Amino acid sequence: MKKNLALVSGTTSGLGYSAARQLVQDGWSHVIVTGRSQSRVDEAVNRLKTETGMQNITGIALDLDSFASVKKAVAELVKRGVPIDFLLLNAGMMPGKERVVTSENIESSQAPLIGHHQLTMGLLGAGLLAPDARIVIAGAEPARGDVPMFRFTDLAAFAAKEYKGDRVSAVEAILRSSPNVKYKGSTAYSDAKVFVAWWVAALARKLPADMAVYAVSPGAAPDTLAPRNLGFVMKNVFVRISKLIPGMSHSVDDGAKRYLDASKFGVDVSGKFFCSAPKKMTGPIEIMRHEHLHDRANQDALWRAVVKVSGVDA
Repeated sequence: MKKNLALVSGTTSGLGYSAARQLVQDGWSHVIVTGRSQSRVDEAVNRLKTETGMQNITGIALDLDSFASVKKAVAELVKRGVPIDFLLLNAGMMPGKERVVTSENIESSQAPLIGHHQLTMGLLGAGLLAPDARIVIAGAEPARGDVPMFRFTDLAAFAAKEYKGDRVSAVEAILRSSPNVKYKGSTAYSDAKVFVAWWVAALARKLPADMAVYAVSPGAAPDTLAPRNLGFVMKNVFVRISKLIPGMSHSVDDGAKRYLDASKFGVDVSGKFFCSAPKKMTGPIEIMRHEHLHDRANQDALWRAVVKVSGVDA
């Protein structure tokens, strides 16, 4: 893969900002950063230029909660007309105690996946992903199912109970946080990250032969804005304690480096989910082989639901 052009979503702080800085320092010819507002994007661009001493950084406003914003960003990238070699879909959030849906009627922690799907499919359809492009989207350890207090929904059981076995409708209900979905922040987050792993597996089957996509967890890097919506105890006690226990967390730079390392992976592992070893939150990343992550029926149902909700197919 050439180091011509990289695009990073969610770049105004935290993991995305660190990843953009590391890409510039790693010799990439040009890096595009994004954020919800143009003013914050411009601020991030200026900071990156000052910190790196490089001028090869530009920014585009991209609010993943807004279909119109994603469409506008894709149009701007089409206007620029330069193929992207590395697409880093970093933006995400941990939901709070109260159910929140976006203006597009999507549960807040699921919205980044929908926006990233629209962005990726828009770029792919416009021929703006290089033939050997690498796509990395942020996953998380709770998708494994072995992180205390984080449990994902048994999709088959939920579909059987509420939708006569229709998994597509069940996924859509979770994406939209429908009234029959019992809301719990930790479950919503786990579901969002399981869905990311399924989306990557489904997308890998649709990409050209030399292109590849991976879900990669940055690991537990609490010094970001991701936990901002957590309850008082989780944010001010659990998160702080986790920073004091060896192996429970690592730096933002270490987390972002996982993304960059994955950009060098081959097509033979396209569609895989990489994160810390089972029951670990940091350390070397490896492919996750848990049965629920490789359920083809769930992967296909997730893809069909995302296409329906986003209005964008491959």
